[in-house]
Amino acid sequence: MTAFTRLPALGRAELTLLARNRTDLCTALLMPALLAYAVRRAVGGIEAIDPGRAGTTVDEATVTAAFGLILLLAVHQNLVGAYVARREELVLKRLRTGEAGDREILAGVALPAALIAAAQCALLVLVGVVWLDVGPVARPGLLLAGVVLGIAVCAGLAAVSSARARTVAGARLVTVPLLLASLAGSGVLVPPALLPGPVASVCELLPLSPAVALLRGGWFGGLGAYKALGLVATALAWSVLAVFAVKRWFRWEPPR
Repeated sequence: MTAFTRLPALGRAELTLLARNRTDLCTALLMPALLAYAVRRAVGGIEAIDPGRAGTTVDEATVTAAFGLILLLAVHQNLVGAYVARREELVLKRLRTGEAGDREILAGVALPAALIAAAQCALLVLVGVVWLDVGPVARPGLLLAGVVLGIAVCAGLAAVSSARARTVAGARLVTVPLLLASLAGSGVLVPPALLPGPVASVCELLPLSPAVALLRGGWFGGLGAYKALGLVATALAWSVLAVFAVKRWFRWEPPR
């Protein structure tokens, strides 16, 4: 077998395990849509009481929240639990004794979550254009870059975060810091326009902030070339940092 055949095989095995775990499957498929709907209702209520106070339109807040929640729940939170579970079941240890390399094993575990997230993002674009009447995507290239970089950053940080969880039960707890920081500071739930200037500048450096900004700018426009390159560079820097951290701290066996 070659890497091109091993990786799909690992992905199919992981997808089978994911389909058997109803909690993780519901979290990945349903929670982003439900929370995005809640954001839409909340922003709509604020706009009805005080127009302009929300700092964003209802449609922009809805799709931005949906994109961010897909990355946080379907990719990061899902993968942290998957890496910890496979480690505690000694699956990762057994896989390392075979032909697959470390990168193939990690990518194989992440493959189903990445494909699910990409499919959800594509469905979101279709729903936004056809049903929500948000309007066509202004710059598809930036939108695609945001999706790819967001999945890469979340998958890498998930592998790093799994090293902090000693059990499967504690896997969700280690995802809380990134979840809260991204919801409040990366523009997923709180519009950047509502943050004070110095705070907004710091929040731009959070791991998910570049991907969310690219997604928003790719759909609604208003993002210059210089700013877009800076966002891509920041996201790539987080990806490289995550790869280094995985090589340094990822655990292939249960902690003793």
